[in-house]
Amino acid sequence: MAKISIRNLNLFYKNFQALKNINLDVTENEILGIIGPANSGKSSLLRAINRLIELDGATITGEILLDGKNIMELPINDLRRRIGLIFAIPIVLPGSIYKNLTYGPKLHKKLSRRELDDIVYRALNAANLWDEVKDRLKDSAATLSGGQQQRLCIARTLAMEPEVIMMDEPCSGLDPISTAKIEATMLELKKRYTFILVTNNTKQAARVADKTAFFLSGELIEIDRTEKLFTSPREKRTNDYISGRFG
Repeated sequence: MAKISIRNLNLFYKNFQALKNINLDVTENEILGIIGPANSGKSSLLRAINRLIELDGATITGEILLDGKNIMELPINDLRRRIGLIFAIPIVLPGSIYKNLTYGPKLHKKLSRRELDDIVYRALNAANLWDEVKDRLKDSAATLSGGQQQRLCIARTLAMEPEVIMMDEPCSGLDPISTAKIEATMLELKKRYTFILVTNNTKQAARVADKTAFFLSGELIEIDRTEKLFTSPREKRTNDYISGRFG
């Protein structure tokens, strides 16, 4: 089943066209990897799905469907709860680890302390962070390492009970150990969530993605099962990119 369907999507920043007639489906409970060089439209696609492009002054044609419904017909707060976006640089909120995780849920409904405690535990446990911070919940989130902060951002997203989690270069500034923990978290969580992972690291896409899409200059050049795309791509441009001939 397609969780997200994108049909004839074009995105413009004034006179610059960032995405050109994009058509693709994201299947439920899969990790879709998106690769390509800088300025290929990868991040613009995530911002379009999350409707952040409305803050950028961009315009689109075509449509993006979530469970068959046009995202433009959904209340923006509902859309962003259902589709979380995690950026390359972890952005923690001021205050404690506990407050980072409970801020969003408390905005949406009245919850008891016991319910909040349960949300914190489940979110941190799912993000493979509970054992590392369970005795530090009152500490400032800023005291965590970079890798821990990124997993806290994942946990904060999970606390909102999303359906889709989008990640824009989530491991770009992290060491190999932190990267491995985040990848393990994604592989575990895809049983319950759908992921879209933008990465400049082709090896990362090969490790975790079920399908991979190659973007170049705003165009979707090729999308296929990850193993097939990396071993026998149809397009020469795809092969040149994954072989390191450009990018």
